[in-house]
Amino acid sequence: MDTKTYYVYIEANKRKRVFYVGITNNIIRRDKEHENKVHEFGYTARYNVNKLVYYERYHDVNKAIAREKSLKGINRQKKRDLIRAVNPKYDDLSEAWAREFRTPAGAEQTTS
Repeated sequence: MDTKTYYVYIEANKRKRVFYVGITNNIIRRDKEHENKVHEFGYTARYNVNKLVYYERYHDVNKAIAREKSLKGINRQKKRDLIRAVNPKYDDLSEAWAREFRTPAGAEQTTS
């Protein structure tokens, strides 16, 4: 059986004042779309939101969708607190993908 992986993620702008919460089954491609402003009139392009600062991995699309909705419903400060808990320096996590995808996928997990 082929198990799909879904990612709920938060991207930020350079000043860490604007956040975007999304869901995807291909986070590398989606991050590049934000970076390259593929949707030139979209929210992330307009506010230069292109730095992957947080993600969670799911194998159940319904859980991923529910989590995305819950993250979209929290205020900016709670998003900051969530990000800082696992990424206090707001590092761009997309830079670590080469290492991440050499590691076997585990159970549902949060970034570390």
